[in-house]
Amino acid sequence: MEKYDSAVDTNHHRYRVSAILCKMSKLLLDKANAHDLSKLEEPEKSIFDKFTPKLKDSTYGSKEYTEFLKEMEPALNHHYRNNQHHPEHYGNGIDGMMILDLLEMFCDWKAASERHADGSIEKSIEINTPRFKISDQLKSIFKNSVYLMEDKT
Repeated sequence: MEKYDSAVDTNHHRYRVSAILCKMSKLLLDKANAHDLSKLEEPEKSIFDKFTPKLKDSTYGSKEYTEFLKEMEPALNHHYRNNQHHPEHYGNGIDGMMILDLLEMFCDWKAASERHADGSIEKSIEINTPRFKISDQLKSIFKNSVYLMEDKT
């Protein structure tokens, strides 16, 4: 009986994982290129033109911020319907999302937090955990991943 050498099977597995990761990377790049394009068209653009400066000067999650969101409802409803990276896109919220939706959402939170003078991704995670019924496990994954988005320059 010939001695088994696992190298062939291991390399086959490595190449297969690589191919799947490349496919997922391509899908993620597609999402990056399409992110928030609906904000550049009506009915979203005019409302975002009016409220983006107001949101910037507000504190995320505050009463004032929440009031602005209510006033923006026509644009936000359209935006959520057309963008899968928002839990509101799905009838069952985050539970309806795919992993790439989650990653885009997480990156969106980071970039959005940078638009507020007093924003932080850590604060966004804390506020959005009860808002979107995020599990302790997913919350930990988000918190463990924050450092990946930090600029190292």
